[in-house]
Parts: sequence; structure tokens; C-alpha cells
Amino acid sequence: MKKLLLLLTFCTSIAFAQQTAKFAISGAVKKGSVITMDSLKQYAIQTIGDIKVTDHTGTFKHEDDKLKGILIKDILSHTIFDVSSPKLLSTIYFQFVGSDGYKVVYSWNELYNTEVGNHVYIIIEKNGIKADDMKESLQMTSLMDFKTGRRYLHNLDKVIVSSVQ
Repeated sequence: MKKLLLLLTFCTSIAFAQQTAKFAISGAVKKGSVITMDSLKQYAIQTIGDIKVTDHTGTFKHEDDKLKGILIKDILSHTIFDVSSPKLLSTIYFQFVGSDGYKVVYSWNELYNTEVGNHVYIIIEKNGIKADDMKESLQMTSLMDFKTGRRYLHNLDKVIVSSVQ
């Protein structure tokens, strides 16, 4: 029985390690899409540097070094939002959802109309390790946040575009 349990654990960890990093964009869009590691190669990769990750109280948790990433608004640049006029873009918000269900929210105005949008990245490499080789897979963060851990998302699974009613 122990051998069977060990074998199942091993097979599960191999299957998890071989998952391809990808996420879906859906919701209030004209056409949904799936972003894969291969499709991310078409975007400009920026050297972000280091980030000190803190919890909701501002207490230091850890530091991630040598981050490289892609601006989320560059990735979203191909998305056509399902709105009848540009005025309604102000009602759009994005839910970035991790595979564990953790959610991070940004408004359209926050990403496209403030300096924050110039600092929200999909992390494709940290500490010298590429996203395909990280157990956290694709991650994202906002470098402008004071309490960086609140919007530091692991295992990005999907982006749901919604509109405030």
C-alpha cells in the first residue's frame, strides 16, 4: 500500500510539473483567448529587478530577485472589450484568478489611465528560474503597491473581464 501511495504521489507531481503555463481571457470581450508561454514570446520582456513582498500589514515576507515580466496591458492590447461606446470602458474591471481561486482586481482606468498600469506585470522569470520551471507557474504583481503581497498572484489561471452594472 505504501508503494502504491508513493507511486501515485510521484505521478501526480510529474503531471503537475509538466503543466503548460497558460491562462484564459473571457467575459465581457468580443472574443475570448488563451495565452500560452509560446504566445507570450511575442511580447517585450522587461527586466523588473527585485521586489520585497509584504503582507497586508506591511510586514516583510520575502524578496524575489531578478524578476522579468511582460506588462499586462501589453497582453490585453489584443482584447476587444464588449462595450457599445468608449465611455463604458470606465465600467470595466478585471478579475485575475489563480488556480487556487485567489482573485486580484484592477479597473480598466487603473490599468490604462494611471501610472499603476505601467507597473503591473506577468512574471515570466524570477530568481533566475523561468515560469515553466516554477511551481507557482505564471505570476503577476503590481510594483506600485505599498503592500505588495495583496496583489502578488501565483498560478494565474484566468482573466475575467466584467462590467459594473
